Amino acid sequence: MTTDKDLNPMKVMQPLSINPKIIDETRPLRSFEMGKLWATYMGNSMSIQILSYFHQHCEDENIKALLENGLALSKDFLQRIEGFFKNDNFPIPAGFTKDDVNLGAPRLYADEFYVHYLKYASKAGMSLYAVAVPLILREDIREFFIYCNQCTTVFLGQINNVLMEKKLIAEPPIIPTPDGNEKVDKQSYLNGFFGDVRPLQALEIIHLWDNIENNVTSMALLLGFHRIVQDQKIKSLFKRGLDMTEKAVKQYKEKLHMEHIQSPSYLDHLVTTSTYPPFSDKIMLFHKVDMFAMKIRSFGNSMAVTARRDINFLYGRTLMNIGLFVDDGMNILIDKGWVEAPPRSYDRG
Repeated sequence: MTTDKDLNPMKVMQPLSINPKIIDETRPLRSFEMGKLWATYMGNSMSIQILSYFHQHCEDENIKALLENGLALSKDFLQRIEGFFKNDNFPIPAGFTKDDVNLGAPRLYADEFYVHYLKYASKAGMSLYAVAVPLILREDIREFFIYCNQCTTVFLGQINNVLMEKKLIAEPPIIPTPDGNEKVDKQSYLNGFFGDVRPLQALEIIHLWDNIENNVTSMALLLGFHRIVQDQKIKSLFKRGLDMTEKAVKQYKEKLHMEHIQSPSYLDHLVTTSTYPPFSDKIMLFHKVDMFAMKIRSFGNSMAVTARRDINFLYGRTLMNIGLFVDDGMNILIDKGWVEAPPRSYDRG
């Protein structure tokens, strides 16, 4: 049985005598550090406002504890980033404030939705932190992103435990254990549209499942946002996002159901009928543009491990639609003066 002590990486690797922290003390923030810290600050600034409203209306004690942990992590991450920024005389982003949320607004989602949302948002955060770790050279900033990744990993474990304990999520699909090592010896292994189409492999199943799980949560969130948003142009964009996401989910579900594999359920029933807006149009539009942009990375990862051409074709079409949605959403944000510019290179024009 593996114990926590067995999971210590320094039991396998030898330590090095190099101490980069001496260099870090005088080294200013570079482009990689600025960009990742800025993006992490903006995302968690938004999360604090969203989760504060969810917490206000949560009745289930276990789910309330999850929301409190999510809030605590976002506030902790923000405080640490502000410390880095102040030490390097970097302007702290305005981000999002209490002006972007009305804690007194009626409930918009059921308690169960909050658990699915936390998983959806945490996976997006983890993808940001994980990419930062190998790119950032300054030791203290890299250690911060390792810390963010570790915290979010533990938090996701708590979320999954609540989902399983309360039976809010289906068990992962069961497939047969291989009899032995098998070589791929036919080009038909790549088929999906015509001819001999093989069964889905494990990696294809998990990514179809993950994309459905993310998108049914996104749909429920969008359904609530679409109902309460005030600006008609943003409302039309949200409707477009709903329609294209629903179409994609149906297609992904069909791929699983054709092989009698269950899939994550829709969450639309967890949205209330309230039309009173708890969030500003600004934070809702930023949220959906940001999360749709995160989907691009998720679908790219899915395509990288998918061999069947029919599934990759679906992912490619989804990526194109997401790109157009994000572009149109950004245009609205810019037109309204709601975009806070991230750090950028010298203007050499």
